[in-house]
Amino acid sequence: MKTRERTPEGHRDLYSNLIHLYVLHRACRQPTFGLQIIEEVARLGYKLSPGTMYPLLDALERKGLLRSREVRTGGTARRIFRATAAGRKAYAAAREQVERLLDAIAEAETQRTSKSVRRGRV
Repeated sequence: MKTRERTPEGHRDLYSNLIHLYVLHRACRQPTFGLQIIEEVARLGYKLSPGTMYPLLDALERKGLLRSREVRTGGTARRIFRATAAGRKAYAAAREQVERLLDAIAEAETQRTSKSVRRGRV
């Protein structure tokens, strides 16, 4: 997975599982397909190739978190992915854990900033 300027090079592994979570999030909201997700995450600052996205979708499907069906539109075939009940449950649990972690980080940063202000540093 390649990322744009906002992501320091060499730290992709910190973000890759968040992409998995985003894919589940997207598939829980509505049926989706690989190119659609690639374009959405590009707007968020991540550059994913089809060579990354489609194996990720396949892996989530093999784990039973997604299911797909082929849809033909005007001669073009597209695999549409939806979250399964297990995928929705896994997403809800993972989202809750991520929210707890982000809350803990935000709280620690607030405390650090507060201490710096009291010491005259910002």
